[in-house]
Amino acid sequence: MENSVFNEQKEIKKIEEFSGRPTSAFVSASWMAVLIGMVSYCIGLWNAYMDLNEKGYYFTILLFGLFSVVSVQKSVRDRQEGIQVSDMYYGISWFTTIASITLLVIGLWNADLELSEKGFYAMSFTLSLFAAVAVQKNTRDIQFLDSKESA
Repeated sequence: MENSVFNEQKEIKKIEEFSGRPTSAFVSASWMAVLIGMVSYCIGLWNAYMDLNEKGYYFTILLFGLFSVVSVQKSVRDRQEGIQVSDMYYGISWFTTIASITLLVIGLWNADLELSEKGFYAMSFTLSLFAAVAVQKNTRDIQFLDSKESA
């Protein structure tokens, strides 16, 4: 009985010590994932045998997608923290995220590329978008906790 009380006190202390701050390993892994995804995608474009306008299309979709997912994450977080976000901006953020993914799918579906190349672009794009959300969340968590600690 005494041992279970000790374990409960130990658990409570662990919960109190956890600040919610992302670990440096997770922050580093998130940044590495976004960089690896973006750089891989861009190297694939650089080496691709396609017209410059096609390369521009795929590069623009990458930038559009990255901006869109960061915007969605920021909007969701702002709402969670009680910061006003208009319904229109929130909706546009989601719409542009879905649009960027749809445009990539349509582009790859109709592209004259090997199936392995299409998969490569899809995977590096997905990695980049997911990692951008993680980087944005980590940045926001750290800023929030730093402002809380300094207050």
